[in-house]
Amino acid sequence: MSAVLHRVVLHRVALHRVALHRVVRTAVAVACIAVTAACDSSPTAPSVDLDQSFTMAPGETVNVTGAGISLRFDGVEGDSRCPADAICVLGGDAEVRLTVAGGSATRQVSLHTGSMAPVAYDGFTLRLMELSPYPFSARPIAPSDYRATLRVTR
Repeated sequence: MSAVLHRVVLHRVALHRVALHRVVRTAVAVACIAVTAACDSSPTAPSVDLDQSFTMAPGETVNVTGAGISLRFDGVEGDSRCPADAICVLGGDAEVRLTVAGGSATRQVSLHTGSMAPVAYDGFTLRLMELSPYPFSARPIAPSDYRATLRVTR
């Protein structure tokens, strides 16, 4: 009887080991997936077409299809544009700051509403088409409210 009992005990121990092994293996797989998702610092950004206008919000990143570059709208600095409800001698300026990444290089660039001059990057031209909202003297603009309309061309 003790030999039969011994076999039953060994069989149950083996079943518990298999079940424990499955639980551990599942837990490790779930942990790996969670770590991979949490550590992904570059989630898939929306894509925009080359030579097409697109609008971005501060903090947003887009990939430019056919150019191999991505743009991140870092924000607006020094918005001194003349408010729409004022009369000004000068039109003022706002600096739109972008981070451009492509190939192995990353560079910060600035586009200005005062000159609207484009910026060259790795054979491409980055152009500010519009910055909104336009200021009013009695209404300050929150940094998150800005929208930059841009265009990338060859």
